[in-house]
Amino acid sequence: MDVYMKHSFTKLCTALAILIACCLTTDIYAQTAVADTATTITSEVITATETTVEEGSVADTVSQLVSGVNTVWMLLAAMLVFFMQPGFALVEAGFTRTKNTANILMKNFVDFIFGSLLYWFVGFGIMFGLGDFFGTPHFMSLLFDSNGLPDPTSLPTEGFLVFQTVFCATSATIVSGAMAERTRFSMYLVYTIFISVLIYPVSGHWTWGGGWLMNSEAGSFMMKTFGTTFHDFAGSTIVHSVGGWIALVGAAILGPRIGKYGKDGKPRAILGHNLTFAALGVFILWFCWFGFNGGSSLSLSTDATMTLTGLVCFNTNLAAAVATCVTMIFTWLRYGKPDVSMTLNGSLAGLVAITAGCDTVSPFGAFFIGFVAGVLVVLSVEFFDKIAKVDDPVGAVSVHFANGVWGTIAVGLFSTGANTEHAGLFYGGGLAQLGTQLLGLVCVDAYVVIVMFIIFKIIDKTLGLRVPAEVEIDGLDIHEHGLASAYAGFAISDANSAAMTPNENTDLGEDDVTKASATQMDAAVSVVREPVIHDGVYDTGMHKVSIIAKLAKFDQLKTALNDLGVTGMTVTQVMGCGIQKGTPEKYRGVPVDTTLLPKIKVEVIVSRISVDAVVEAAKKALYTGHIGDGKIFVYNVTRVVKIRTGEEDYAALQDVE
Repeated sequence: MDVYMKHSFTKLCTALAILIACCLTTDIYAQTAVADTATTITSEVITATETTVEEGSVADTVSQLVSGVNTVWMLLAAMLVFFMQPGFALVEAGFTRTKNTANILMKNFVDFIFGSLLYWFVGFGIMFGLGDFFGTPHFMSLLFDSNGLPDPTSLPTEGFLVFQTVFCATSATIVSGAMAERTRFSMYLVYTIFISVLIYPVSGHWTWGGGWLMNSEAGSFMMKTFGTTFHDFAGSTIVHSVGGWIALVGAAILGPRIGKYGKDGKPRAILGHNLTFAALGVFILWFCWFGFNGGSSLSLSTDATMTLTGLVCFNTNLAAAVATCVTMIFTWLRYGKPDVSMTLNGSLAGLVAITAGCDTVSPFGAFFIGFVAGVLVVLSVEFFDKIAKVDDPVGAVSVHFANGVWGTIAVGLFSTGANTEHAGLFYGGGLAQLGTQLLGLVCVDAYVVIVMFIIFKIIDKTLGLRVPAEVEIDGLDIHEHGLASAYAGFAISDANSAAMTPNENTDLGEDDVTKASATQMDAAVSVVREPVIHDGVYDTGMHKVSIIAKLAKFDQLKTALNDLGVTGMTVTQVMGCGIQKGTPEKYRGVPVDTTLLPKIKVEVIVSRISVDAVVEAAKKALYTGHIGDGKIFVYNVTRVVKIRTGEEDYAALQDVE
């Protein structure tokens, strides 16, 4: 067994010894003082580790135990942050239209792939290499001088690289949603390269990698000016405001999607196609955020780090819960009904806002940070949508930029002084920490905006950032990826459910079909019959019945027709409307144009079965008591041919009715 295997085996045995020791000391812990328990546990751990040392001939096992615990926690957190990628993919896909789903999924795959390769190749060295403003590029080698990397005896450099890689990928993913539905896939790859090589590594170097904003040495600029350093525990600035700023600049240069704004300049709602996806994505992101924030402690080996990580996770969940609740109530008051999509974004807003200060604020501070985030995300969406005219399909700018900025500033207000040189303004620390946060925020964001504006402009003027209009109208899936649909075989949904919301006097006053009068039935489900033509054309006794109805009523209609003996039918999905124009609704406070509604078209040919019986059965199945329940068309059929047998007319229909 080589040395590496011995070390690994030792760590495994030690971890098992710890687990057994903890189990054996549970009863003792419940009956004795904390100090005695700690002594007992320590004694048993030492005994276990000494045995391991003898068997594995490995020195300094306790030190390796500490390293092993910290490494496991860091890698587990990295896995959770990696799992944020499918979370973002689901959110972005759910908030955009069906015709662009495959493009969204592909972009979320590729930005992680490219980010992993490029960050390993050069980004990691730039972020953690020596230098105040720009780290020394390492070009794949992990043996470089650094003043920002953790001690390799405590945390392996390769593991820390994995942890930072998933953060880098998250920053790039934020941009995808704001620029969705109109960006060339090839150009997305191009600017993702710059994010992974120049943007995240440089801004991260200033704040996490030993750069000037985190230099706490005596005589450094930050210490001489403020007496403290910039604080961003898990990335409200480095990941979220950076990604949000890039998203804002990119979306502004791209321009809005076709149809987003009318000739009067007022925004139109463009609905996302799957709120289930979006909600699942938010739940995944919320879950993984415990790794995003909690994992940034990089340690669980001491009482202090365990307490810190517990506080971080508690504050993270509290801020998200408060923000979600506030957004729901705020939209309820503002729009008359609680907005689902906005509430989902409220959860993400709270998570983003607490990320910078989750280690240094109290639960009360986390509560207030989440409260402001819940209101801010709504007002920000409305501002960019209605005033700034920046089309952001998923609300990424409002979630990540607006609340990343707020979360960074909040450290200077609510910091208790834990893990910072000075407490925040509201905790008696004066303006020192607040000034530091504002300076760091302005410098990082200015760098990001300037560099990415230049990159976006160069791409736009040379290669073209936006797809042609015809590609955008058809959808990026078919033109960019050769997919007719990401949902082949699946049906569109009926936005109106089984019943129309009464509007424009569509309510007929009776929703029970058994009590409805003939006039009410005819008004709800209109019947149009083709007249019998006598000049050489006669009634053949064969009729085509074409029924236009709501999707939600299809099962009832099919059952009714089957009960009559009608089994052969042609079913298609169509879009249409009558005089009722659909139901009035709003999406993120913007009226939705529902002139065209999803419908179902059922066509049957009958001869043996009475056409009047078919019409009456369909009317009863479709009736809800509102104008717009459906319409039935009856046509004469002059000839029918069964291709397989050559049978015609009445004989051709006998096995399909």
